[in-house]
Amino acid sequence: MEISSLGEFGLIRRLTSDIVPKNAETVKGVGDDCAVVAPAAGRRLLVTTDMLMEGVHFDLEYTPLQHLGYKSAMVNLSDIYAMNGRPRQMTVSLAVSKRFSVEDLELFYSGLRMACEKHECDIVGGDTTSSLTGLAISITCIGDAEADDVVYRSGAQVNDLICCSGDLGAAYMGLQLLEREKTVYHKLLANARARGESPDSLPPFEPDFSGREYLLERQLRPEARRDIVEALHAAGIRPTAMMDISDGLSSELLHICSQSGVGCRVYEDRIPLDYQTAVMAEELNFNVMTCALNGGEDYELLFTVPLTEHDRVSAIPGVKVIGHCTRSELGTLFVGRDGAEMTLKAQGWNPLANS
Repeated sequence: MEISSLGEFGLIRRLTSDIVPKNAETVKGVGDDCAVVAPAAGRRLLVTTDMLMEGVHFDLEYTPLQHLGYKSAMVNLSDIYAMNGRPRQMTVSLAVSKRFSVEDLELFYSGLRMACEKHECDIVGGDTTSSLTGLAISITCIGDAEADDVVYRSGAQVNDLICCSGDLGAAYMGLQLLEREKTVYHKLLANARARGESPDSLPPFEPDFSGREYLLERQLRPEARRDIVEALHAAGIRPTAMMDISDGLSSELLHICSQSGVGCRVYEDRIPLDYQTAVMAEELNFNVMTCALNGGEDYELLFTVPLTEHDRVSAIPGVKVIGHCTRSELGTLFVGRDGAEMTLKAQGWNPLANS
């Protein structure tokens, strides 16, 4: 169905008419000029927004629209958890070109709603408009936290432990795998055209993803780490600083050190890696540690806690202590397995690098 047959408001009704708010703070959701939110007394509102552009942040040749909807939500949910908060409401704005149908947007919304329902976040509004260049996605997420529970990037102290959830580098390896198979596919098409054959005459292309399912999931369907925030709360641990790892461990750690006025030591033998990540890196002749430090899109949590919390934080499943904070004049260093020290550099994702 062509989007023009419904019009803007008809499309919005089709995508959102059965959304029922689940949070008491959501007074009014979709259907008015504004959503109405009544935050509880003593809590702080948290607001984050992200824009995702086709051709820059995602490639629809290998990204299913349902997965894209899910990931678009997770990118924002992860930011709320990184502030030690809980997501409550979300607005979604889309700019779409004529090549998209109503059914395409329903697929996108099915993934988006799946993510929001899993994390108990209400979709309360947004906007749709036309695009001449492809698909653009802008999402704003509103969350809250007790005033004393909000965690900033600027609170790390000398001797604090540096901790990380999950494992690193898998999302980047998943991206490289998808790009490799895309290149193989386009070479097949080019060779067919060179032989004077129609690409439609080729047998269906079957990418080689066997044994790499985890890497694909980490790239296409990441998970915001609500479980880690809840585990820290249950253990009575309040991080002194926290960020989610969207642009790469090195970049995020340098943000924390800069804003907190500290240095750091992180250790190669403590960086968490998945077996599939290491195998894929070797297959592609990549340095696996470079992938872990600079790959990005892991959406794990990087946080610091006082040294006195060592035993309790180490007991949380999925959390690993990877280093400690030092005085700022001692620098921000990565310590190799052989004890050699290298200065950390922000080599992760920079959205404006080629603008």
